[in-house]
Amino acid sequence: MFGTSMGHHLVLASYGESHGKCIGALLSGCPAGLPLDKSDIQTMLDRRRPGQSALSSQRKEGDEVQILSGVYRGRTTGAPITMIIWNTDHRSKDYTYMEHTPRPGHSDYPASVKYKGYNDHRGGGIFSGRLTATQVMGGAIARKLLSDTLDIQIHSYTVSIGDIDADIKPDMINADTIYANNVRCPDHVAADSMKKTILEARRRGDSLGGIIESVATGMPVGLGGPIYNSLESDIAAAMFSIPSVKGVEFGSGFAGSRMSGSTNNDSYMVQNRRIRTRTNNAGGILGGLSTGMPLVLRAAFKPASSISIIQDTVDTETMKSATLQVRGRHDPCVVPRAPPVVDSMVALVLADHAIASGMIGPVIE
Repeated sequence: MFGTSMGHHLVLASYGESHGKCIGALLSGCPAGLPLDKSDIQTMLDRRRPGQSALSSQRKEGDEVQILSGVYRGRTTGAPITMIIWNTDHRSKDYTYMEHTPRPGHSDYPASVKYKGYNDHRGGGIFSGRLTATQVMGGAIARKLLSDTLDIQIHSYTVSIGDIDADIKPDMINADTIYANNVRCPDHVAADSMKKTILEARRRGDSLGGIIESVATGMPVGLGGPIYNSLESDIAAAMFSIPSVKGVEFGSGFAGSRMSGSTNNDSYMVQNRRIRTRTNNAGGILGGLSTGMPLVLRAAFKPASSISIIQDTVDTETMKSATLQVRGRHDPCVVPRAPPVVDSMVALVLADHAIASGMIGPVIE
């Protein structure tokens, strides 16, 4: 399933297209015996779905998940878990005029070349952000698996929109504060400013990007592997599978390149008979292995590409210059809907590595 699946032991495969009949996820390798209810998945999907406020696309999808296999009597069976969501509110006519005029910032042109015009261009087809719902389906299960077995908790939230930065303290990081506003930012003062700047961009017919931070606590020591099995490598790959992500950093990240080693190094100490570090500039990973400190990463999202401002493009049939004004329902900023997606991708990688290392067995007792 090259290109549409991820994972080594816990494998998620995504299928469907933005304007097709459905989208879905197939999760293989989940241990048997995990208590799992539809609501465990639906809660995460509800946090991601469109049409909840003026800050997101007004496409009205209920995103109600159906579990078709792999769960019996409220517990996973060890068989692949098949999940599906029916698309109910797509407007394909909004894309008729775009078939030969690729949208700037989108995959339209390279996809049409790669697939010789047979790709479904409506809404971006399989390249659409709509497919992040499939990542959330699988990730919600991985998140519960980590929580129930290893007590690993993952929280992702908005830290910046455009040029507005939040000031977030550790005690702010919980689901109640994150999802108390439509921007998904625990700093509610900054969230108000973020909301205003997103709405202003929408009024101009433009869009904004931003940054999401993710923190995983309760991490064991030694999760991951050297070189090509690095925890950072797999998480970074997972982050870049989210449409619009253009940058990923761990711990001090790019800022660490401006520090001296004596400042950036995390010195060790003993705390409550456990070895910890005084700082966490490494972001909880050294040599591709988890250190036991919180895993901290940030993902940078570019401004949403579908904007109503007239842009220059080309007509691929006539090979002449053209202009394009994107119609339809689009996010002025994708960041507010992305925290559950980032949560999910981090969870899938951590659960995959935990199974590979034997920290999670084939049956949950």
